[in-house]
Amino acid sequence: MYKKWHWYVYIIECLDGTYYTGRTWDVAGRFEQHLSGLGGRYTAKHGVKRLAYFEEHDNFETASSREKQIKDWSRMKKQKLIEGEWKSDW
Repeated sequence: MYKKWHWYVYIIECLDGTYYTGRTWDVAGRFEQHLSGLGGRYTAKHGVKRLAYFEEHDNFETASSREKQIKDWSRMKKQKLIEGEWKSDW
């Protein structure tokens, strides 16, 4: 049977209070990579506090587009998304 892949956009809160936004098909596995220091240079340098947010997408293209959108946002806007106070008219 055909298995449909899902992609996820996630935000990690770093130890220094900054946010890292990424994209993966395995949130738990990717988070473990970040915790171990093998997830990427940014999180290796800034440390990992917690997985603050993630959302599911049906395909790579929409997840990639959303990742780019969130990366361009201000810290305040990311924080509102994490806290569930994000407004679609932003």
